[in-house]
Amino acid sequence: MRYANRIDANQNKIVDALRKAGAVVRIISQGDGIPDLLVGYKGYTILMEVKDGAKVPSARKLTEAEQKFFNDWQGGLLMIVNSPEEALEILENCG
Repeated sequence: MRYANRIDANQNKIVDALRKAGAVVRIISQGDGIPDLLVGYKGYTILMEVKDGAKVPSARKLTEAEQKFFNDWQGGLLMIVNSPEEALEILENCG
């Protein structure tokens, strides 16, 4: 049985901040460990897994499927973001 994907409470704020900074953002969360966001910025492609920074660290850990994706990934940047500020800091380091 497949369950509906849960969206972290801060995802919309992170997406808005990235877009205001000039990034192209697509929400691609599909479950199965796939990160939440596909971000294009100044020639960089970044996958971002959104976690709710307001939650305790134990509630922000990667699911088993997410951890497998992170372990197996061989492409470009793959990051965990807990806040709009963290997401913007990643962009700053790209350009």
